[in-house]
Amino acid sequence: MTFQAQIFGFTDCQETRKAQRFFQERGVTVHFVDLKERPAARGELRRFEEKFGAAALIDREGALFKALSVFALRDISLSKIESRPVRGRPWEYVFYADFLRGDDLAARNALHHLAEVADLVKVLGVYPSA
Repeated sequence: MTFQAQIFGFTDCQETRKAQRFFQERGVTVHFVDLKERPAARGELRRFEEKFGAAALIDREGALFKALSVFALRDISLSKIESRPVRGRPWEYVFYADFLRGDDLAARNALHHLAEVADLVKVLGVYPSA
């Protein structure tokens, strides 16, 4: 059985070279598309997104660290953090976090920054402290 892979990347990128080496070591035929020469077409991206989900288009290494950093940089304490698997999407998780802060500028900035590093941010409520 012959396997094939298509890699979209840049020739001067270390991660691209690692991916090519990974497939080559396993005898997988690779079709490489240099994004500097030819950007991925909308149809290619749409088909990939439909098959694997939008999150698969983006490398998310360190995503949890980045998400937690938006609170740490503003000295906002997290009182609780939970993870739950996403149904039907193996190895993907939803995180729920409670933080100890009111509706002030630091909290709004943290949520705005979190929206930049996360796929989805939903505020379930803002409650006064006891």
